[in-house]
Amino acid sequence: MSLPFFGIFIALALVLAGQRVASIVLFAASLAALLVLFKLHATDSLNLVL
Repeated sequence: MSLPFFGIFIALALVLAGQRVASIVLFAASLAALLVLFKLHATDSLNLVL
């Protein structure tokens, strides 16, 4: 779950280093991974016993 956030952090570091294109690509990949993980988490069924 923390992998997309590390990717965003590295993308920020790449911006500061002057690597704009690599930063945009890594940010987009991290955002896509975050959205996939959210979709998997949000659609999980809960095992509730009432």
